[in-house]
Amino acid sequence: MEYTHLGRTGLKVSRLCLGTMAFGKLADEAESFRIMDRALELGINFFDTANVYGRPPIGNTEEIIGRWLAQGGRREQIVLATKVFGQAGPGVNDRGLSAYHIRRACEDSLRRLQTDHIDLYQMHHVDRETPWQEIWQAMEQLVREGKLLYAGSSNFAAWHIAMAQCSAAERHFMGLVSEQSRYNLASRTIELEVIPACIELGIAVLPYGPLRGGILAGGAGSATEGRRSSEGAQQLYEKHRPQVEAYETLCREIGVDPAHVAHAWMLQKPGITSPILGPRTTAQLEHSVRSLEVRLSDETMAKLDEIWPAPGIAPEAYAW
Repeated sequence: MEYTHLGRTGLKVSRLCLGTMAFGKLADEAESFRIMDRALELGINFFDTANVYGRPPIGNTEEIIGRWLAQGGRREQIVLATKVFGQAGPGVNDRGLSAYHIRRACEDSLRRLQTDHIDLYQMHHVDRETPWQEIWQAMEQLVREGKLLYAGSSNFAAWHIAMAQCSAAERHFMGLVSEQSRYNLASRTIELEVIPACIELGIAVLPYGPLRGGILAGGAGSATEGRRSSEGAQQLYEKHRPQVEAYETLCREIGVDPAHVAHAWMLQKPGITSPILGPRTTAQLEHSVRSLEVRLSDETMAKLDEIWPAPGIAPEAYAW
C-alpha cells in the first residue's frame, strides 16, 4: 500500500480509501466486517462513511462500523471519516450545517461509531442558509472538545471552498483539509476549478464514483450483477456507448483491466489523494486494490483524454 499526506496536514492516509456506502444495504453486516478486516490487511487505513448511509434506518452504516470497532484493536489503526448535512431525523433542524445540527449530528455519529472522536468530519453538501462564522464556530468547539480533528467538505464548488477558507483564516482556524467530489474519466467537471483550487489551498481531493456507476468497469452493455445491471447504469451506458466501447478497446490493447485503468488514471492525476472505493464484497475490494500495481504511460494517458475529453482549466476553458 502507498500512503500520502491528507492535503497540507501531517496526517498520512492510504492512496485508496474504503468507502462504506454499501454497508447495511448491498453488503450485510458479516460481509461488511470481512471487507473492513481485509482492508486493514491490505494496508488501507482510511475509512469513509456518512451519518445518512445505510437507509433504512438512518445511521445503520455507522452502527455497523461501530460494532466492528468495538471488537477492539481497530480504532487506532484507521483514519475515520464521516459526514454531516443530510436529513438525519424528522425535525426541521435535523439537517444542514447550523451549529445546532452539527453538534447533535456529531454526538449521534460518535455514539453509533462507538468512538470518542472523528478524525475527518466532512460537510456533505454546502449549506447556503448558514453563515460560515456559525459553521466554523461549531467546528472549532468540537475540535476543542477533542471530538474531531480535521474538517472537510464534499460536493462543494471552488468558490464555496474559497469562501470557507477565507472565513477560517479570519478565525485563525485551519479550515478545510479535504474535498470529496464526484470524479472519474466520464465526469471531469471538477478539473475546471475545484481541483486547481484544492491544489492551491493544500486541500486533499477524495474522488468518489471512480467507475462512474460501473460503465468504466468493463463488460460494455452487459447486464452483469451489481450497479451495472441497474436501469440507471444501463441508461448511463447508452449515453456514453461510443466512448465506453473505445475505452474498452484501449484497455484490451494495453492488456489492463478497465477498472484498474480507471483507478490508475485517477491516481496519476495532479491533486488526487485517495479515490474512494465502494466494494460490496471482499473480492471486489481485492480486485480494486490491484490498481496500485498499474502505471499508465504518457501515450495511454493521452489516448484516454481523446476518448474522455478534459474540460480544461478555468478561465482558459471558456475565455479567450
